[in-house]
Amino acid sequence: MTSDQPTLDRITTTTLEAFADTIVPGEKRAPDDHAVAGVAEGGGAVASGALALLNDPASGFGPALASLAGLLNEHADRFAAERGVALDETLPAFVALSYADRAALMLRLTAVDNGERDGWVALAMLSNMAFDTAAHLHTADAFAQGHPGLSILGFARPEADGLWRFRDHSYGGTPAATHPDTSPSGSPA
Repeated sequence: MTSDQPTLDRITTTTLEAFADTIVPGEKRAPDDHAVAGVAEGGGAVASGALALLNDPASGFGPALASLAGLLNEHADRFAAERGVALDETLPAFVALSYADRAALMLRLTAVDNGERDGWVALAMLSNMAFDTAAHLHTADAFAQGHPGLSILGFARPEADGLWRFRDHSYGGTPAATHPDTSPSGSPA
């Protein structure tokens, strides 16, 4: 987390963790973990840093996360009421839903005819990106920290000097010279 990321309250944190876990499930961090349903082995989106990515200033969602968690919990309350599901009132409503109900609600929220769809899909994509690309971390740092998503997906590790080379998957020739106006970051000038 960078220093300019706001600290999230417990309700926002657990609600968004439950959201991310619904997108890419993982195993519980502890027996009393309510946010992570524990329907899959290994680390899922939560263990891969979904909350850090959602709250990263580059995502653009940080200032809205508390409101989005509140909206998600409102949807979960209505969903539970429609189905006659009693929720544990000590937990945020979305967190209190079973994994199956969380998934069913996510299908509703991301349905083509839902006016809020784009926002929920964007949050889901970021949750997935935390798992499958470690988008909030430098790839070398992600490996050094034992990032579960990259490990599970079998992402190639760097060579001993820290560089990635893909000899088996290259063009087999020398690439063109770098354009003289290319910036140090690799962007065109």
